Amino acid sequence: MSSRAHPVDGSPATDGGHVPMKPSPTRHKVGIPPKQNMFKDFMYTFKETFFHDDPLRDFKDQPKSKQFMLGLQSVFPVFDWGRNYTFKKFRGDLISGLTIASLCIPQDIGYAKLANLDPKYGLYSSFVPPLVYACMGSSRDIAIGPVAVVSLLLGTLLRAEIDPNTSPDEYLRLAFTATFFAGITEAALGFFRLGFLIDFLSHAAVVGFMGGAAITIALQQLKGFLGIKKFTKKTDIISVLESVFKAAHHGWNWQTILIGASFLTFLLTSKIIGKKSKKLFWVPAIAPLISVIVSTFFVYITRADKQGVQIVKHLDQGINPSSFHLIYFTGDNLAKGIRIGVVAGMVALTEAVAIGRTFAAMKDYQIDGNKEMVALGMMNVVGSMSSCYVATGSFSRSAVNFMAGCQTAVSNIIMSIVVLLTLLFLTPLFKYTPNAILAAIIINAVIPLIDIQAAILIFKVDKLDFIACIGAFFGVIFVSVEIGLLIAVSISFAKILLQVTRPRTAVLGNIPRTSVYRNIQQYPEATMVPGVLTIRVDSAIYFSNSNYVRERIQRWLHEEEEKVKAASLPRIQFLIIEMSPVTDIDTSGIHALEDLYKSLQKRDIQVHTYIHTY
Repeated sequence: MSSRAHPVDGSPATDGGHVPMKPSPTRHKVGIPPKQNMFKDFMYTFKETFFHDDPLRDFKDQPKSKQFMLGLQSVFPVFDWGRNYTFKKFRGDLISGLTIASLCIPQDIGYAKLANLDPKYGLYSSFVPPLVYACMGSSRDIAIGPVAVVSLLLGTLLRAEIDPNTSPDEYLRLAFTATFFAGITEAALGFFRLGFLIDFLSHAAVVGFMGGAAITIALQQLKGFLGIKKFTKKTDIISVLESVFKAAHHGWNWQTILIGASFLTFLLTSKIIGKKSKKLFWVPAIAPLISVIVSTFFVYITRADKQGVQIVKHLDQGINPSSFHLIYFTGDNLAKGIRIGVVAGMVALTEAVAIGRTFAAMKDYQIDGNKEMVALGMMNVVGSMSSCYVATGSFSRSAVNFMAGCQTAVSNIIMSIVVLLTLLFLTPLFKYTPNAILAAIIINAVIPLIDIQAAILIFKVDKLDFIACIGAFFGVIFVSVEIGLLIAVSISFAKILLQVTRPRTAVLGNIPRTSVYRNIQQYPEATMVPGVLTIRVDSAIYFSNSNYVRERIQRWLHEEEEKVKAASLPRIQFLIIEMSPVTDIDTSGIHALEDLYKSLQKRDIQVHTYIHTY
């Protein structure tokens, strides 16, 4: 078996690289590389896996005092950007902080209901966690607080263990326990530099899961939107619609529907106005708060609550009480809290890191994914001890924060201060806020999560990815949120395994009047050289796929021999394996190629491997 490598020329390829098979007159045989030190090779692999960003590079050759300050800035980035903070930056942060506060207050009350919690816990979760993140986070644009998808997921998982109606105290304790372990999970992934694990949930699966969750959340809001009192506890679309139509004759309240429909129209219109003009970004941001104020005033003066319009009623006044003593550290509920926390934490982490990277790319700065995970984890750990449930980065609020001109994480601090003032002085004013307006706000907030354009693009690019997308989508809306998430993760892993165990191979043919060889399935005009079969392997060859590669090459050869025999053409005498895309090969791969070589040698077929060098 011979190996050849030589300079090549030719036009750029579009199917993974061109393969000119006609070498230049000068040939250079590449020798065996020097033997590598096994320990150094292992340490290099270890470093590239866990420390590819070289996090200690700034500490080299620095005095102890400087290293201490760098360490402090690494854990608390506020000590880094805070030194250069100016009044001009504060002005931008003040405007953006006030803007996202006006958006978060009504959303928080609604999202807490998604998690089957009292509305005050939504406000609590937008007070403490943003303060912690502002000190430890590295993103300038992300806005912290409860989000719809995580609230629904947490509520669904908690309800499966404890009924919030019959055992509200145990349910609340389990929620704080899950939040604590969600934070531990996030912080541990960042501390041990295992953030790459969240990348196993593919973009396609996330698009499908988010879209399905958005529809599920919107359907859940029909209870408040239509004024239905008896509503199913299940989240699948069939159960929800069945519950809605059963209540159609006697359970719907026309005053509630009028309030919900009117303000949903207002919210959607304000969103359209904001999209048409970037200068009017504040219109959709402040619209939810205006809706709450106007609808609350309307219900109060008309006493619509006496006509069946359901309202928030009492909302406790005061700041977050301590909840450390409520967290389960022993007993059966500890295991339940850990399981729910890990799942909720991973989903929250995936959403937050994606949002942070998106806005960092827009402003051309970098965030450290592992530091972000530690920051998000610590804010949830602290939050769980101060009556908060799982908080993460909110895309809608972060987008508004970005558009409002935020400069640093101080915008989160401003938002927290506004929420604090609301908790201290304004909560009694929410007594007459109709549930219908909260439902309208949530429906308006989750609509952007249904990304049809992304689904279309996924379908055009990769059909297998589209199956993952659709599988997660239908799993959420027809079964449950946790089943949809399980399908998303399973299909993502299945795709990875499929790509590893079944790498692509292709038969190459010569493009007429060139020295370039391409995949004959992609280029029908490509012709094969008589007596020669050229096959390209498009992946590293490992123990998991070595037998498949060998068998697939033999099958290509068998199929081509049958074609040649049927057409009375010269028999195949040479097999060329194009191995330029093969970045790595282990002992199993070497043995597979040796077996192939021995097998074909008996049939008088010469085997050559080809490596394209640049």
